[in-house]
Amino acid sequence: MARVKDNLYESISVNEIKSPILFVVDMINGFVKNGPLHDLEINSITPNIQKLLKELSGPRWFVCDSHSQNAREFQSYPPHCITESEESKVIDELCPYVKDVLYKNSTNTFHAKGFSKIIPLLDNHSDIVITGCCTDLCILQFALSLNAWLNEYDRCNRIILPVDCVDTYHIPDVHDAYDWNRFALANMKMNGIMLVSHIRED
Repeated sequence: MARVKDNLYESISVNEIKSPILFVVDMINGFVKNGPLHDLEINSITPNIQKLLKELSGPRWFVCDSHSQNAREFQSYPPHCITESEESKVIDELCPYVKDVLYKNSTNTFHAKGFSKIIPLLDNHSDIVITGCCTDLCILQFALSLNAWLNEYDRCNRIILPVDCVDTYHIPDVHDAYDWNRFALANMKMNGIMLVSHIRED
């Protein structure tokens, strides 16, 4: 569960999810297990993501940070998740579910070089489910960019974000996970993203 002080969201039944496509964003070693930007607490959402992977039919895309050695992003963040490094690999707990992988060199999945090949798939999937980390960075940017694209073309797809399947990192006095989760979730809800506490079995 995302580190939030109050869970203000209702659950949704798995039977209410229509022809889903699922994204698992940055559940990789460099953010969950080790490296300068990891937070072990993020691993607490892994069982919830595993549960969704088992319950939801349809394609699932694992999105992985995969940076060049001199990535421009390193002007803002310490070097992390270099291409083909252990940090850039999906965590062991989720490896059995990996089939399709999308690599990105920025915080925004929507602008990844390979995302254009996924856009046509959205014609066949009413619901887009987004999970992973970090709520206020990669999740927020992907959800808002994708939602803006859907708005631009008057698409009827829903973007669904289960709060128990996202989280962000915590650094005391620098980046408070509770505050940034709250801000990011409120921002997405205000912009039309469907936030649910969790996707339940009926």
